[in-house]
Amino acid sequence: MVAMAVACPPSLACRHRLAALPIGNLHSPDPISHNPSALYFSSRSRASYSIASCWRSNPSCGLSELKRQLFTGVVERKKRMIGHERMRMRMRIVGKVAQEAEVRAMEDEQMQSERPATLLREGEGAEGVDAAGGGAGAMRARYEGMIRRAQDEICAAVEGIDGGQFREDVWTRAGGGGGISRVLQNGNVWEKAGVNVSVVYGTMPPEAYRAATGSGSGTSAIPVNKAGRIPFFAAGISSVMHPKNPFAPTVHFNYRYFETDAPEGVDGAPRSWWFGGGTDLTPSYIIEEDVSHFHKIQKQACDKFDPEYYPKFKKWCDNYFLIKHRGERRGLGGIFFDDLNDRDPADLFAFSTGL
Repeated sequence: MVAMAVACPPSLACRHRLAALPIGNLHSPDPISHNPSALYFSSRSRASYSIASCWRSNPSCGLSELKRQLFTGVVERKKRMIGHERMRMRMRIVGKVAQEAEVRAMEDEQMQSERPATLLREGEGAEGVDAAGGGAGAMRARYEGMIRRAQDEICAAVEGIDGGQFREDVWTRAGGGGGISRVLQNGNVWEKAGVNVSVVYGTMPPEAYRAATGSGSGTSAIPVNKAGRIPFFAAGISSVMHPKNPFAPTVHFNYRYFETDAPEGVDGAPRSWWFGGGTDLTPSYIIEEDVSHFHKIQKQACDKFDPEYYPKFKKWCDNYFLIKHRGERRGLGGIFFDDLNDRDPADLFAFSTGL
């Protein structure tokens, strides 16, 4: 097709013939991913379309310009193919690493027939908390107790409304930690509802710690050349509720507590801790009364601790759920916060519990 276009002089009759030629599968799936040898022909076909467009819009377009467009089309197409191949290679590498990590985690999980009294390591449970609420693992035990009570209360309330029952899966890990997931599916009110709690022990590299905490200097900084992997603890509760009725909104929330121990190889390094979480509303049909009620309750919960919390965390949520390429936000907002450690941990624990 391109040879015909280039050999034919730029006469009016030739332009009409070229304009009438089929331009092939320009809008079909890209054949390059299945057949790299198709690059040349695909590029030529698209270049021919570019030439035809030029002749239609500008009858004075000469052969030199047509050849330039043909060459540019082939070069750009090759660049795109190379870029796509590099992206596919990166995705294969990332996917392999993620898959290996997932397999290791699954191999380490042990399914349980009954819920354990605690998912914490020995010495960090209720026996590790003294009468004043202190002791080793005090906040870890308090937070795990809180999220497990919340899971029980939420599931009981949902079952009371729906009439169905949650299916429960429990797992633990040999090194400590585990989770309890509960799912209600195809209920009378909810199409699917899930409420999950988890306790995780692990380690992360110093770079991941600095990315998570934003620390690069000061007392919380960790020396790059001295620190080994950093032990961490995390506990959280998360939930998504999808109702059957399209006029009832979908609700999501998650709340978490995070701690790091002193990194390996750095004596006396400070420990870090923080709270995070949030909730948001995503309706299919906007009912102003529902939206107003949702935000009113969130504001009341925040105002009990700090009147600046709600406007700050609401804005944080709006920015967090911004879909940049569409210029819009997911849902109708809520609250979101992270790295919250600027007050006494007992006060922030009370705040998280009150939400």
